[in-house]
Amino acid sequence: MYFCLIKKLKSVNNIRSLIPWLGKTSKMVGCFLKDSLQEKGIDLSREQWVVLVKLHTKDGLAQHELAIITERDKTSLTRLVNTMERKKLVSRKITLKDKRVNLIYLTDFGRQEFERAVPVMQRSIEGLQTGLSEKEISNAIHTLQKLQTNLSKLSTTCGTNL
Repeated sequence: MYFCLIKKLKSVNNIRSLIPWLGKTSKMVGCFLKDSLQEKGIDLSREQWVVLVKLHTKDGLAQHELAIITERDKTSLTRLVNTMERKKLVSRKITLKDKRVNLIYLTDFGRQEFERAVPVMQRSIEGLQTGLSEKEISNAIHTLQKLQTNLSKLSTTCGTNL
């Protein structure tokens, strides 16, 4: 029984799949971006950066809308916003119409940190793409779009917020 299981696992590991490459690359990119920001004295995680970008584009988003846009569940977004509030990056304001709805706004400090982070992120992206031709970048984007389309077709919960 044990040997059959090992044999099946080995055959699964031999299947050519993008999944482990995507997972490892995503983790490495997150680590690299965090390190790049920290080297410049900017204390932001990749998740916090995404929230800052979304709020910079449209400030005052409802917390549940921000959860959908950033593809996070309500609980993890609440924790993220709590952390960002403690760091003085964002503030919550309750709406007068519905006391259950929190609007999330960038603070002045949050705007400053966003502006400081933009050139670091731009340089990081350029560094990540060093040695890649425009065609290679375009092909990679096209491949990832196809994967996202496939995921949307295969799952009722994945990709619905894009």
